[in-house]
Amino acid sequence: MDLELSTYEWILFAVVMIAWYIHDKYVQRDHQLLVNYPIIGRLRYVLEEAREPFRQYFGDEKFYESKDKLDWVYKAANDVPNYASFSPSQPLPKPKFMIRHANIVLNDDEVDQDFEVTFGANRKKPYTAKSIIARSAMSDGSISPEGTRAFVRGAFMGGFPINSGEGGVTSNFFITHQKYNPEYMKIVHGSTFAKKAKDIVDFFFNGAMAADVYRNLVFGKDKEAETYVFDLKSQLFHRINWDAPLEKFPKEVPEDMADIILQLSSGLYGARDKQGNFDPDRYQKTMRFCKMTEIKIAQGAKQTGGKLAAHKVTPAIAYYRNVEAYKDVFSPNRFPYANTIEELFDFIGTLQELSDKPVGIKIVISDVENIEPYAAEIKRRIDIADSRYPDFISLDGGSGGSATAPIEMMERVGLNIRDSIYLADSVLKEYGIREKVKIIASGKVLTPDDIIINMAIGADFIQIARGFMMSAGCIRARYCSGTTGHVCPVGLATQDKSKRKKYFVYKQAKKVRNYHNNLLKSVKGMLAIMGLKNINQLNKHRILFLDKDSRVHDNIDKVFARRLDIGKDLEDEYHELR
Repeated sequence: MDLELSTYEWILFAVVMIAWYIHDKYVQRDHQLLVNYPIIGRLRYVLEEAREPFRQYFGDEKFYESKDKLDWVYKAANDVPNYASFSPSQPLPKPKFMIRHANIVLNDDEVDQDFEVTFGANRKKPYTAKSIIARSAMSDGSISPEGTRAFVRGAFMGGFPINSGEGGVTSNFFITHQKYNPEYMKIVHGSTFAKKAKDIVDFFFNGAMAADVYRNLVFGKDKEAETYVFDLKSQLFHRINWDAPLEKFPKEVPEDMADIILQLSSGLYGARDKQGNFDPDRYQKTMRFCKMTEIKIAQGAKQTGGKLAAHKVTPAIAYYRNVEAYKDVFSPNRFPYANTIEELFDFIGTLQELSDKPVGIKIVISDVENIEPYAAEIKRRIDIADSRYPDFISLDGGSGGSATAPIEMMERVGLNIRDSIYLADSVLKEYGIREKVKIIASGKVLTPDDIIINMAIGADFIQIARGFMMSAGCIRARYCSGTTGHVCPVGLATQDKSKRKKYFVYKQAKKVRNYHNNLLKSVKGMLAIMGLKNINQLNKHRILFLDKDSRVHDNIDKVFARRLDIGKDLEDEYHELR
C-alpha cells in the first residue's frame, strides 16, 4: 500500500513539474529569465527575496562601522555585560576619531552624575533635559501604536526626552498619564460584562490579549477605537479632548508624562485645522504636554517632505493628523512658513509667544551656505534685541534615516553628522552667537564613543533613532516602509494588526530604558579615563584623528579645514567618518 501511494505521489509530482515548466516557458510573459530557465530560474527570485532579511546574520556590517557596535546596542538593551574577548570581531575602519586618555584617570564615582542640558534659557519656560540623550523623531504612524507606547514608557522610566516625530502628539504619548483632569479628557467606561470577559481572558492568556478583547467589546466597530488609551489602574479608556477649552488644559506638563519634544513638520500635524492651516489654539493645547518645539525643515537624506503610505494611514492616524484614512499622506517639501529665513524666524517667534517655551529648527547641511544665513539672521536679531530666533538647531546627518528615505538621496545629499557639527559650531562661534543656540546632533549614533566624539566636536545634545529602534526590538529587516509587500516582522514599524498586536510593550520599554541608561553609564566611564569630571569639559582637544594611512592628527581644526574646504582636492581625505 505504501509503495502504491508513493508511486501516485511521484506521478502527481511529475505532472505538476511538467505543467509548471510549460507555464514558465510558454505561458507567462512577465519574467524573461523564466522563459530560458523554467522552474530553476525562480531560485533567483527566492534568493533575492531572502538577501535582505539574512544580510544581518551573514554579511559584514558596513553601514554601521562594525557588527560589534550593533551587538553593543542589543547587549545594552538587555542589560548584560558589554565586553569582547581578545579583540573586536570587526575593527573600526580608518579614517576614524580617537579619544585622548589621561595619564591619571578618574574613578567612575569621581565623574559628575549631572548630564543636564538647558534649552531656551531666556524663555519664560526654559527646558532643562535631565539627559544629554533623546530618542530622535519617529512618528506614531510610521511606528506602530504599541511601539510608540514602548518608547514613551521607556523614556518615562529612563528620564530622557522623546521627540514626537512629525505625526504629532498622539494618544499613545499619554500612556503613562493617569493623574489627569477629566475636563480635558474624553473617558469611556466598559460594561460589567466586558470587564468580566477581560478578566477571564487575562486569567487564561495574558494582559495584552485581555485588553484587546476588552477594547473590542467596549468600542465594537468604532473606527477610532485605537485613539483611546487603556488605563490598567482605573480600567478606563481615555483620550485627550482637543475640543475642550484651553483653560481646562494643565498649566504645566504633568509629572507622570515623559518629556516630549513636539516636532512640527510641513504638514503641521498636531497643530493644524481640518484645512491644513496652522491652528494656534490646537498648538497651545498640544504644548501643554510638551517641553519644546522642533520645526522640521529637513531630515537625514529626505530633503523631500515626509510620506506615510496609505496602508499606514489608519482611522486612528487619520484622526490624529486631521487627514483622510487609507490615503497617502504627503508633507510638502518646504515648510509653509519658511519661504524666507526671516519669515521662518518670525513664525518661530509666534510659537515662542504662544507656548512660552523653546523652539528650534531641524536642518541638514551640505556646506557653509546652509548654516551661515541662519547665523547671520540670528546675529542681526540679537543685535536689535529681537528674541525671535531658534533656541536650538538640530543637525541631521545626510546618510539615510532610521527607516525610509529615497535611495537616490541617501548618500548624495548632506554632510555626515560630524562634519555638520563642526561646520555649525564654527559658524555660530564666528558670528559670536554660539552661547545663544544649542546644537543637537543625530545620525548614525549607536554607542557611547559616538556620543563622546560628537559632543567633543561641538554638539550639546544627542538624538538617537537607529539605536533606540534596535533597543525596542528592531532586527533591521529593512521592511519599514511596507511598500515592498512585506511589513516589519516584529510589529514595531507597521500598522499590520496581526504583527503589532504581538509586540511586547512592557518588555521592550524596559529595553529602551536599559539602552539609554547603559549609554550614560558608559559615557561616564569614558569621561573617567579621559580625566574629565563633567561632560561639559569635552572639546576638540580631547580627541585625535587617525587617517586612512594611520597618520595621527592632533589638531582637529586642521583636519576639518582640510575636509571642508570645498575649493581643494579632497580625494585623499574626503571620506565619510564612520
